[in-house]
Amino acid sequence: MTIRTRLRVADLATIPLPAGRLSKLAFDTGEVELRLYAPAAADTQVPHDRDELYFVVHGSGTFVRENERTAFAPGDVLFAAAGEAHRFVEFSSDLTLWVLFYGP
Repeated sequence: MTIRTRLRVADLATIPLPAGRLSKLAFDTGEVELRLYAPAAADTQVPHDRDELYFVVHGSGTFVRENERTAFAPGDVLFAAAGEAHRFVEFSSDLTLWVLFYGP
């Protein structure tokens, strides 16, 4: 996969979600994977096998990680370790995030 120098939300927003996926792939090097995530009515994701960083582009709400609740807004970065239960709740309809998966 060729990795573009510049990635914009608008570039991926028009691409339909792949079957069975909740996010759109921007690039994957094998060590680092970047996706665009914009949950619709509810965040139904399950724990992942890699660490994650979420970069909030648009929207606000609450990020739940295990038993911790954290309010978030555009410009925030949120972390979830591999295997940790996490999700976005009580979020605005425009919620859009870059999610970076990394690690083994």
